[in-house]
Amino acid sequence: MKSSRIRRRLVGASAAAVLAGAGVLVAAPAAVAKANILAIDNVSLHEPGLQVKVTYSCDVDINHQLVARAVKINGTGHDAPYAAGTVKIDKLVCDYRDHTALVNLRPAAVSHFAKGDKLKVTVFYFDDDGFSYAHQKKVVVL
Repeated sequence: MKSSRIRRRLVGASAAAVLAGAGVLVAAPAAVAKANILAIDNVSLHEPGLQVKVTYSCDVDINHQLVARAVKINGTGHDAPYAAGTVKIDKLVCDYRDHTALVNLRPAAVSHFAKGDKLKVTVFYFDDDGFSYAHQKKVVVL
């Protein structure tokens, strides 16, 4: 009889430990595991260039900016029309949660975009040390 009582106590203690561990995981912020993530939601014409809607999440106390770049596909070599824009760190909300930013892209001097153009859009984070990361790319038609 003693061995079955000990066995029940061990099983009970194991179950309690598993439940306590699961409780810790549930209580932890879900977004902590997905910080510094980017997703391109939408690209549209926006005078004088383009606008990219980006969903982002980032770590607390980071020091980077969000950069977006669009290049017209089927452009010729170095003359392919392109536009770029940034969102500075003081405009980003970095708390591990998802947020939305609108990035206004200014076209290069001779670049022009119109409805129906096919673009390759890239978004990424760029820090003060010159490193870029979390690159996301998407091909869109305006």
